[in-house]
Amino acid sequence: MSMHPYQYVVLRYVPRVDREEFLNVGVVLHSQSADALVCASHLDQDRLLALDPSVDLDALAAALTAVLGVCTDQPEATPRLATLGKRFGWIAAPRSTVLQPGPVHSGLCADPEDEAERLLRRLVRLDTD
Repeated sequence: MSMHPYQYVVLRYVPRVDREEFLNVGVVLHSQSADALVCASHLDQDRLLALDPSVDLDALAAALTAVLGVCTDQPEATPRLATLGKRFGWIAAPRSTVLQPGPVHSGLCADPEDEAERLLRRLVRLDTD
């Protein structure tokens, strides 16, 4: 079984940047050796409303859809970046918006799609492995 090194970021909903409170809502995983850039997300409405009763769930879902578009290089996604690594770098770049990437972490996996789902369960949905 071939193991692939990867990097990932957790996507966070940050309703007020000045308070530095957030809720994990997705993961983006990049593996150059597997030629993969995978985005997985989950919006837990109850947890989001507990953190921020004024959360705009539609806008947050649209922001996550835009990240998915960058990952899959959909024509309407902007900016269009030539390589998966450049797209991951753009997604992982720090920004002061309501949808922010956390720090970059790394690991090894056999299947990037499966690993992204495992990270989503563990870091966003809070399921145990």
